[in-house]
Amino acid sequence: MSTDEMGSCHLAADDGRHIIVQPKLSHNPILAWKRLSVKQKVEKVPPLDPTTPVPTDCVRFVCISDTHNTVENIPDIIPQGDVLLHAGDFTKIGTPAEIDKFNHFLGTLPHKVKVVIAGNHDMTLDEISVQNRREDLLEKFNITCLKFEKYMEDHNVSSCKELLTNCIYLEDSSVDICGIKIYGAPWVPEFCFMGFNIPRGQPILDKWNLIPSDTDILITHGPPLGRGDLCFTQQRAGCLELLNTIQQRVKPKYHLYGHIHEGYGMSTDGTTTFINASMCTLRYKPKNPAVVIDFPLPEGHTKEELSAVFAPTSHVP
Repeated sequence: MSTDEMGSCHLAADDGRHIIVQPKLSHNPILAWKRLSVKQKVEKVPPLDPTTPVPTDCVRFVCISDTHNTVENIPDIIPQGDVLLHAGDFTKIGTPAEIDKFNHFLGTLPHKVKVVIAGNHDMTLDEISVQNRREDLLEKFNITCLKFEKYMEDHNVSSCKELLTNCIYLEDSSVDICGIKIYGAPWVPEFCFMGFNIPRGQPILDKWNLIPSDTDILITHGPPLGRGDLCFTQQRAGCLELLNTIQQRVKPKYHLYGHIHEGYGMSTDGTTTFINASMCTLRYKPKNPAVVIDFPLPEGHTKEELSAVFAPTSHVP
């Protein structure tokens, strides 16, 4: 076991995995980043031109986040590619009608595979909030029975997740695309009252410890500490436990997220490319372009495998 000045360390679990234990400054992200940043490499990464031809030996991923039902009626706003990745907040408040609208939009896109996670705005996908905080959803966000339970009954679904028929929905789960391992998780450190909120420290660390160490592309809704997480209020919304998990254990090639609109952009620490792909600005205008990345095909894999990854299902309206 090794411990650094932030109080984080490697610990071998019973099943042979390595997990990260809680850092000392979990609950003070501003101070944590002030101390940590002196040893952090934060190098800006220029975007790839999405109009360039897609290489035959790469999978082109189109990365977006925080669209908030603003892009569905804008022609050609999503560039061409093989796989679409969405890092959550595709709705305004997560009503079933908003989720359904987004799902229909996904069905119009040409990407062979679409992978989606939820964000804190996609509240009815958070089944714990639905079960335990139903009155809060009504009182604070006016998610009435007509907008929620009656809508699902009319559309013959028992969960809002069943409305997402045109994508692969990840929630603490993985998908393998042409040998490229992708893991998705919606959790964010407590941020107002919304969905998928978890206290900083051990509770959210328990979620990050589920991330497989061989993940190539990690998708979370919220950012890690110090990487596109600075709010206009000068507060940092990023998660120290997530940063430690990425840099000390998982070391993915890419980490995609959103949540903090004003943090849009890319950087690298020399190992992982961090992508805040929030399309909406602070004023919820979809002015930030999608981010495109070309991931080389692993040996022994071809793009013909894309057609076998996902077959859309349907729900009866």
